[in-house]
Amino acid sequence: MGSAGNGVIHVQMAADLDLDQPPQGRDNHQQNTGRHKPDFATNSRDTLLVVATLISALSYQLGTNIPGGYWQDDTGGHVAGDPIMRDKHRRRYWLFMAGSWAAFGISMLLTVGLLTGVPPKSRLVRGAFQVAYASLVLTFLASQPRTSLTLDLAIWVGVMAALAFATTKVRVDKLPSWAKEKVCGWA
Repeated sequence: MGSAGNGVIHVQMAADLDLDQPPQGRDNHQQNTGRHKPDFATNSRDTLLVVATLISALSYQLGTNIPGGYWQDDTGGHVAGDPIMRDKHRRRYWLFMAGSWAAFGISMLLTVGLLTGVPPKSRLVRGAFQVAYASLVLTFLASQPRTSLTLDLAIWVGVMAALAFATTKVRVDKLPSWAKEKVCGWA
């Protein structure tokens, strides 16, 4: 897009780009029909980078803004600035934080891996995506104080299994035509 020489950066203007052509040297994840290819392995590096970045941003935000907020004063045996959830629901707090940390760390690993050339079709990318996404689900489940932790963990395991199945076995183009129409809007 740009080049540097003698301290001057030359940038190609958007008007000069041929936007009707796919980018050079990248996988075009569109079929000739213009529809997105139906399986996880055909996602482009750019698509996965956007998803990994969104997971990183969301998990960072979750880790810094704990549900329930923070104590505002030093009365009642707590310290101002400490998370209320940690004092009132200790096990749920640590489960929430573990999910948040896992989502953040794995999505950062996924981002660095994709930027340094790990193939988007690799098991590492698929596994990292599954764990990061499922960890976001875990943070949501753990933030609900009126549910059972056992139920939360069972749902999380189910989500992990469903993600593993969906990203490895499900192909939208192999579904019956009625399902294709409902899921994707194409027959």
